[in-house]
Amino acid sequence: MANHKIKKTIDEINRKIKEGKVVVVTAEEMVGIVKENGPEKAAKDIDVVTTGTFSPMCSSGAFINFGHSKPPIKASQVTLNDVPAYAGLAAVDIYIGATEPSIDDPLNKVHPGQFKYGGGHVINDLVSGKKVRLIAKAYTTDCYPKREIKKQIRLSDLPYAVLVNPRNAYQNYNCAINLKDNTIYTYMGVLRPKAGNANYATAGQLSPLFNDPYCLTIGLGTRIFLGGAQGYIIWAGTQHNLSVARGKNGVPSQPGATLMLMGDLKEMNPRWLVGVSILGYGCSLAVGIGIPIPILNEDMASYTGVSDEDIFTQIIDYGKDYPKGNAESLGEVSYAELKSGTITLNGQTIQTVPLSSYVRAQEIAGILKEWIQEGQFYLGQPQHLLKDI
Repeated sequence: MANHKIKKTIDEINRKIKEGKVVVVTAEEMVGIVKENGPEKAAKDIDVVTTGTFSPMCSSGAFINFGHSKPPIKASQVTLNDVPAYAGLAAVDIYIGATEPSIDDPLNKVHPGQFKYGGGHVINDLVSGKKVRLIAKAYTTDCYPKREIKKQIRLSDLPYAVLVNPRNAYQNYNCAINLKDNTIYTYMGVLRPKAGNANYATAGQLSPLFNDPYCLTIGLGTRIFLGGAQGYIIWAGTQHNLSVARGKNGVPSQPGATLMLMGDLKEMNPRWLVGVSILGYGCSLAVGIGIPIPILNEDMASYTGVSDEDIFTQIIDYGKDYPKGNAESLGEVSYAELKSGTITLNGQTIQTVPLSSYVRAQEIAGILKEWIQEGQFYLGQPQHLLKDI
């Protein structure tokens, strides 16, 4: 364990929030502070660094209880606006996944499929206060004799609705290109032939897990910004992996940690939960996430001072290599280069395209900063750090 000159606790920072004395900056602001003053002084002066990201996150969805009818029903097949929801839970409990398309979607039979409406759009409609058509079918039992329900529901009418996302906020992700001679359609967007474009994700220096690369302050019970409301980290995401290649600053240079998140859907805002149609690939949900990083010592100050110039990812061919399961790196590129608009690979200049919104990420980090400064948001005390999972 390092010998730190600056030592703080989350309880101490929460007391500062209560007293109105907390010093909060965004991760973007922290870059200049650490560069100018060094990690030790930054740790002394700053209490919390806020982060943000807004991007399609396929592994997302919502648990919903749509309420008992008279007579009651044990639903076995359920659709919301003709999008199937998983009903293999109990009676009137369902899970709607963000990537589930509507039952009449032609999918990729007419290629590239448009995937106009799916689970992510249902979630956005609910959070927007719109009516959603529910159809539930069932086999009968002695205690649940009803066979079918058809009704219009609103989020405010539901007894229970909670967003539970199994895998969000990837710590890093690939830069995707296509070396084939034809256009391809992927979860990384449309990729033109012969490396006609390079698509990338995450908000770089504002992205939550880049600012705590070893998950030293992030874990079960960490309170976060989720979908415009306060939510929580409830476990590591389904592809959580901290055993990856890293730079000298500790930042992974390939996909690393992921988060499982939860929050009250009824408190969320449609601006931060947006249904997405990915041409030729499928449906998804763009999710807004922000995590406050407590500056407990100079190490955390150093980590949160990371800039786009110091964060790297791998260029992967999604045309030939990725579909074969051979995602070998063709080169390494920084987020500063990606955000410049072009990168160079083997002497070829390639236009870059972000799948994440940096402007929205800035907005999330700013909102979270205001919440903390105004005493509306306190730091959660993690019960189990993700570095140990």
